[in-house]
Amino acid sequence: MNAYGFNLKLKIYGGSHDEKIGMTLDGIPAGEHIDLDELRAFMARRAPGNNAYSTKRKETDEPVFLSGLDGNVTNGKTIEAVIYNKNQHSGDYSSLSDIPRPSHADFAARMKYGDQVDLRGGGHFSGRLTAPMCIAGGICLQILARKNIFISAHISSIGGISDDSFDPVTVSKADFDSLLTHTFPTLNEERGAEMQAVIEKARLDADSVGGTVECAAIGLPAGLGEHMFKGVENRISSIVFGISAVKGIEFGIGFGSSALKGSENNDPFLVKDGKIVTKTNNCGGILGGMTNGMPLIFCAALKPTPSIGKEQDSVSLSKLENVKLTIGGRHDPCIVPRAVPVFEAACALAIMDMLLDKQPNSTPDIAELRKDINSIDNQIIELFKKRMEVVTSVAAYKKEHSLPILDEKRESELLERIASMAGEELGDYARELYTTVMKVSRDYQEKKLEE
Repeated sequence: MNAYGFNLKLKIYGGSHDEKIGMTLDGIPAGEHIDLDELRAFMARRAPGNNAYSTKRKETDEPVFLSGLDGNVTNGKTIEAVIYNKNQHSGDYSSLSDIPRPSHADFAARMKYGDQVDLRGGGHFSGRLTAPMCIAGGICLQILARKNIFISAHISSIGGISDDSFDPVTVSKADFDSLLTHTFPTLNEERGAEMQAVIEKARLDADSVGGTVECAAIGLPAGLGEHMFKGVENRISSIVFGISAVKGIEFGIGFGSSALKGSENNDPFLVKDGKIVTKTNNCGGILGGMTNGMPLIFCAALKPTPSIGKEQDSVSLSKLENVKLTIGGRHDPCIVPRAVPVFEAACALAIMDMLLDKQPNSTPDIAELRKDINSIDNQIIELFKKRMEVVTSVAAYKKEHSLPILDEKRESELLERIASMAGEELGDYARELYTTVMKVSRDYQEKKLEE
């Protein structure tokens, strides 16, 4: 099981051809409304089998929530959701136990996990595992939107054909909304049509093509992130490299900055409409590992789909000899279009995780503080219920052994221990709280003894 996050805790489990794949997500505050129809629409953008340029495997990618929601509202507990796989063709992968596919994880996985590793459809290493990531990211996208933080991505290039880029300074929600009206996720629809022709040619040639995706986030406050190892670039890159086929990432103009002079690369500050901004945004909205309030922009490269219909060279692991391999099954001639919403999900998870950091120069909104209190209260009540279950067992034991309800020595020792655990500042308050808790426990035991 893979995990991500400092404040959020995202774990993803399952394999491509397992009965189900799923995710657990801890750290989402209680009281957040989740529009499940909106989430399904977001998931559908990633789902396979919906167009000519994706795999013919047909999956609805319908999320089924097992915990964490009361109705459509988060309750502060672990959110767990699964997707049931319904269209696996595991027989297409019968030869993989002996012949690793070029540029797949097959060989490395065999070396690490042994002969029993599941490689059907890529197993745990499959891009199918980005579906549960999209459940978690789709939830975060909705929460961030209520904070006026918006995220969008588009195909930046495929097969050497480039789309227009987001304006690094003025990109807006209107640009994001307009992009969603396009059936193929490019800003320039003519370039999008050219890309589709390139994908189709690769498909007819039993080959594949790669490309790049550009992602932007707007509405971010300045000062998110940390220097060094918890920087914005680090935390976004960490989850982005969890997307299958990603081989590189750059922020702002990235590698292009290496060819510039400092006078060309620097982003001059200025005051506009009473707000400090930068004239350009070569840094991609990040300085010293922290956001500077400008649009956060990054671009990532995805390799061509390694599963192709052309004959390739490989080896027989059992015979230690060279063999030829032709891969069957149903595969995307280009995974880039379906990866676009996955980048949005990954970015949303990283930003949500950073928003939950303790910001030294910010005071949380009272509504946010109350959500935190509600979440803590939920946990306290659950523990209180468990405590009273044990109290019931104690009452039964005392009744069976004719013991008194009140054990003064036990209660005195408990109060001192609780006060010590709470510390000097809160010790007296904790003693007062637990004096009440123990009285309630005695009353409850007496009630149980009378039943």
